Amino acid sequence: MKKIYKKFDSFVGIRSKKNYDLNNSLKKIKQSFNSKKNIASLKKDELNIIKKIKEDLFENKKKATPKLNLTTNVIKEIETIDSADLPRYLVHRYRYEIYPQVKEIDNYPPYLQIEPTSICNYRCVFCYQTDNKFNKRSTGFMGHMKLETFKKIIDQAEGNIEFISLASRGEPLLCPEFKEMLTYTRSKFFNLKINTNASLLDEKMAHAILESGVKTLVFSADAASENLYSQLRVNGNLKKVLKNIRKFQNIREKKYPKSKIITRVSGVKVNSEQNFDEMEKFWGDLVDQVAFVDYIPWENVYVSNLSKIKTPCSDLWRRMFVWYDGKVNPCDVDYKSELSVGNIFNNNISELWKSKEYNLLRKKHLSKLRGKISPCNKCVLV
Repeated sequence: MKKIYKKFDSFVGIRSKKNYDLNNSLKKIKQSFNSKKNIASLKKDELNIIKKIKEDLFENKKKATPKLNLTTNVIKEIETIDSADLPRYLVHRYRYEIYPQVKEIDNYPPYLQIEPTSICNYRCVFCYQTDNKFNKRSTGFMGHMKLETFKKIIDQAEGNIEFISLASRGEPLLCPEFKEMLTYTRSKFFNLKINTNASLLDEKMAHAILESGVKTLVFSADAASENLYSQLRVNGNLKKVLKNIRKFQNIREKKYPKSKIITRVSGVKVNSEQNFDEMEKFWGDLVDQVAFVDYIPWENVYVSNLSKIKTPCSDLWRRMFVWYDGKVNPCDVDYKSELSVGNIFNNNISELWKSKEYNLLRKKHLSKLRGKISPCNKCVLV
C-alpha cells in the first residue's frame, strides 16, 4: 500500500534543549484571554475563533470537529509571545491548524511562503534541485527575488497573515538582497521563519537575522557525521556548517542575550543510518530543538508513479507559495508550477487565495478527482 504523508504533522520526532510547561502556557493564555484590553481589537470572526479556542483548551467537552492542541513547538512559541499579543497569535495558530482539517478558508492564507531565490548551492538527494530540467538558469526556473517585489508582498501580508517563511525551492541566503528583506520584515509578524542549509551563515548574516523579526531559524541538516552528511547533502560541508552554527550561537549569546529567536536543526529522515540520539548529541547544545521530518518523495514528482490517493491535500487550505518572480503556486511539490493560480503583479494575495482557479483545485480534491490533476495524482501528501 502506498504510504500517505501527512504534511500537517510531518515531525517524525522533535526534542528540545529544555522541557516546556504546558500548564504554564495554559495559565498564560487564560490570563491573556481574561484581559478585555487584549480582546478589544479583535474582529467578530476572530472573537468567534477565541471562543472555540477556549472550548478546546479549557473545557473538557467531546467534539465532533477537530480540537486545537498545543504541541511542543507551539508551547515554545507561546513562551516568546507577549501576553497582550497572545489572542491574535492563537487566532492565527487556530486558522493554520484547524482550517485545513475542516476545509475552510477566509480572506487570506494562514501561512505564506516567500521564495527569496529558487537557486541552491546544494544538490540534496531527496530534493528537486537534482532535476537538471529545473536547476539550470537556461530552464527559466532560476532567479532571485527583487527587493521591490518582496516589499509588495510583505505590505499585503502585514496585519493579515502572521506565519511567514522565507524559503521554498532555493537557499534563501543566496539572495543578494536578503539582508534588506530581513530589515523590511522587522516586528511585522508573530512567526517569521527561515529555512537554511547554513553554508552561507557568516557573521554579517547572523547579525542581520538576530536584528530582524525572525522568530524561528531552521538549519537543515540530516546527519551527525561528515560521511553521511556528504552523501545526503551533496556539495555540503558538515565542518563548515557546524562552524557557522556555532558562530551564530556565540553571537546570539554574547550580543543578543534577550533574543527570543527559536533555533532548530531539522533533518529529513531518509534512511536507517540516521540516528535521532546521535543527532541530538551532536547538535543539541547549539540549538533549541532537534527534529526529523518525514521523507517525502518529491525529488521529481512529475515522473513518479500514480499514487491513487483520493484524500484532499491539506495545503490547499493552509498555505500559499510566492516564487521569486511573483508567480503564485499552491504547493512546492509542484516545483515547475503546473498548478500556478496567477501572479502577484496581476492580483493581490487575497484575490489569488480566493480565486476561481484556487477554488476549482480545492473542489476537485474534495470531489475525489485528485487523480485527474497533475502532479497531484502522483503526490502522496494529504
